[in-house]
Amino acid sequence: QVQLVESGGGLVQAGGSLRLSCAASGRTFIRGVMGWFRQAPGNEREFVVFISGSGVSSYYRDSVKGRLTISRDNDKNTVYLQMNSLKPEDTAVYYCGAAGGYYTRNDYTTAGPYDYWGQGTQVTVSS
Repeated sequence: QVQLVESGGGLVQAGGSLRLSCAASGRTFIRGVMGWFRQAPGNEREFVVFISGSGVSSYYRDSVKGRLTISRDNDKNTVYLQMNSLKPEDTAVYYCGAAGGYYTRNDYTTAGPYDYWGQGTQVTVSS
């Protein structure tokens, strides 16, 4: 079993920054791909970014490129999401997920490969 706990959300003005954390514990396949998704009220959960097990590779949705940065510290079993230049449209509950197995890049942009999810952390960006 894998447990994921997100933290770091909050209320920030447009242009501000937040740093989200996702602490993982449990089985060793948490060394695999980790992803961040978000869900705004009335919307479906959408992909934001994922990072490879080694931390070398990552892939972002277009609307967050250059503003959000994912990283991981495998010694601490933690994945981070540095969020800069935040916009009101970034307002959502942010979830981290842990994927098992091996999938294509496109697969990792969907919820399917992610076997475990955290409870989410709210990010609210005011205009």
